Amino acid sequence: MNYDPIFDKWHEECGVFGVFDRTVDVARYVYWGLFALQHRGQESAGIAITDGNEVALKKGMGLLTEAIKELPTLKSHMGTGHVRYSTTGSNNPRNIQPLVIHYQGGQIAVAHNGNLTNALGIRRQLEADGSIFQTTMDSEVIVNLIARSKADTQEERIADAARQIEGAFSLVITTNDSLVGVRDSQGFRPLCLGKTEHGYVLSSESCAFDAIKAEFIRDIDPGEMVIIDDRGVRSTIYAEPQKIDKKLCVFEYIYFARSDSKIDGQSVYETRLNMGCELYNETKYDADIVMSIPDSGTTAALGYARASGIPFAEGLIKNRYSGRTFIKPNQEERELAVRMKLNAMPEVVGGKRIVLIDDSIVRGTTSGLIVKMLKEAGAKEIYMCVSSPAIEYSCHYGIDTSVRKELIAATHTIEEIRDYIKADKLHYLSKEGLCRAVSGVPEADLCFACFNGDYRVDVPTEQEEGVKYVLE
Repeated sequence: MNYDPIFDKWHEECGVFGVFDRTVDVARYVYWGLFALQHRGQESAGIAITDGNEVALKKGMGLLTEAIKELPTLKSHMGTGHVRYSTTGSNNPRNIQPLVIHYQGGQIAVAHNGNLTNALGIRRQLEADGSIFQTTMDSEVIVNLIARSKADTQEERIADAARQIEGAFSLVITTNDSLVGVRDSQGFRPLCLGKTEHGYVLSSESCAFDAIKAEFIRDIDPGEMVIIDDRGVRSTIYAEPQKIDKKLCVFEYIYFARSDSKIDGQSVYETRLNMGCELYNETKYDADIVMSIPDSGTTAALGYARASGIPFAEGLIKNRYSGRTFIKPNQEERELAVRMKLNAMPEVVGGKRIVLIDDSIVRGTTSGLIVKMLKEAGAKEIYMCVSSPAIEYSCHYGIDTSVRKELIAATHTIEEIRDYIKADKLHYLSKEGLCRAVSGVPEADLCFACFNGDYRVDVPTEQEEGVKYVLE
């Protein structure tokens, strides 16, 4: 499960990146792009490059700098890369992407961000027909469908496979002669197109273009496939028109994406500032300072301070060298881990009424520890503000969240949650306030399923009830 039990956060699923350019060191460019997307996945990383005939692959567990000590050296003009948090695939070296296969139609390297809702059903059918699987990833279902397609070209085979899968997927694929980008028909996960001086790039987020001095061109549309080769960029709508229904995950703006990215034309940084302003408009709290739980709540806290005139202060200092989080078996060890990562400053919080901003509360295991820490440091009152609505439902579109009964807002009222975390006040941003904050994207184009249970793509019963399949 891609969940951080210390900071009580959902992880950012995965990041994908691809380059087509005959004039640059492709492996290095992919590496730099993945470095900019590291926030989207810290369990594993991989790079696959190709000259159209051979494929060179490097991948490993851990952060990018740990996973890839040496870049592949094949002289190449195409490459794709992936950083990962596990969703349906377990945290296992077998599941590191890109996934490279050789089949009758040629060779492909696939990097996938998202989660398929019908993967298990397709997998069972493929296995019944004789297919053999080596991993537990949705991505292997995709490559099997590509390999079994009867279409004439690799691009047509990819489109054929994309029409059969459901749920969330942004794909970056190298074939023998092209770099292909595919976004699902709801556009749950982001994917965008950029241009280098002599080529093109695909990325989960626009912030990665800045790392290689590429120019942002546009976002890939839901249901669209782009093909990049020596002729330039071609686009086709692979999805059936009636199935195209844009539903971008609103959590990209709340937490997942990097603040300096733009997604579907909307600045992530401006959105988070707006969330803070909307929180103030809904609460009008009278306080001495505004603080964030670093780093995810910081921009919204700045927005709250700007709207209210209450000064922003850094009352919690984050240890940026404490490493990645592993599951802690009990509350005592969780509290010790939180204290290793965060430290309250008595000289800042002592005697103060504090508006404390965070982006979300998933299980509620950490918020109470932080409130306790601040009050031990002398804080007078804590007014907790959350820059998203209450998470009441599981997500099945790329975030393998807790089963619903483990989400605190699914089983407790806001007053019960306030009492549980020992805050003096607690306020969640309303859906209406969130929509005003994401001002550049129509409400109808956003997915709010984790807040209201409105699943626009059918979820199998075993997923809806929180049953996970483990194929090990």
